Amino acid sequence: MGNSELSTTSISNLVQLGNTCHIGSDLMLFDDFTELQLPDGVCRMSDIVVALCLESVSRYTANTVEYTVEPNDVIIIPDGQVMGRYVVSPGARGIALMMSPDFYQEIVKDIHELSSLIVFSRSHPVFRIRPCETRNMVTYYNLIKEKINDTGNAYRRDVVGHLISAMICELNNAIRHIRLGDDGKQTHAEEIFAEFIRLVEQNYMRERRVAWYGEQMCITPKYLSEMVKAVSRRTPNEWIDNYVVMELRSLLKNTTKTVKEIAADMNFPNQSFLGKYFKEHVGLSPVSYRKS
Repeated sequence: MGNSELSTTSISNLVQLGNTCHIGSDLMLFDDFTELQLPDGVCRMSDIVVALCLESVSRYTANTVEYTVEPNDVIIIPDGQVMGRYVVSPGARGIALMMSPDFYQEIVKDIHELSSLIVFSRSHPVFRIRPCETRNMVTYYNLIKEKINDTGNAYRRDVVGHLISAMICELNNAIRHIRLGDDGKQTHAEEIFAEFIRLVEQNYMRERRVAWYGEQMCITPKYLSEMVKAVSRRTPNEWIDNYVVMELRSLLKNTTKTVKEIAADMNFPNQSFLGKYFKEHVGLSPVSYRKS
């Protein structure tokens, strides 16, 4: 690796350091966020972190901006973010979850108005919730931890996913209260992104063309791409692909439909086209994924 390349922090790396509360490389829990070991200097996050400060004050730098974290503050660190100067004060206490992007997309794909969480966390990577909401977050965390440790449960991963989904809904509700306390106004780019996500949620099973979404919104594909990327740091195609791939994963794992039937349901030209699309995004053929 050249000196110009940033080191990365991921669940896979931390598993090797001995953290035992995890599900493969999809999810990891930290009873004390001081255990979230980041390398000295600057690093890039490969996974998503949601943390909650319970006591004392901490500081960290994200994309060159320094943030101070106090009790009842939620920290959301998206994948791809550059971290540096991670300083935890003596006596600081908090909890944290780290999720792979694929696992996160899988559990939030059915949450309506997900765009509000994405938009808010991009502009407010640290935000304060009410003490009652902090207690709710801790309750969910403890339930999630209990189920992760229930290794004899054949549905462990599904149960954990549903609990995290519920916790994220509660977090969305907390954000709603915060926004109602402000003027509640979105920027033009945020409005476009929210409308785009709403349309994708309703139409991704039959429409994957950015141009089509632009037509529905009466804007050019280029302008749509610029606005979506400015708010979410992802392109419209990446968002559409996320929804499509998560649905394909679900259909392959949770139904007995043939690949040909799934291709028809998802508006692919044919089974071969779906196979190439799925392998490009997942790394496995649909049949191999179903058997895995």
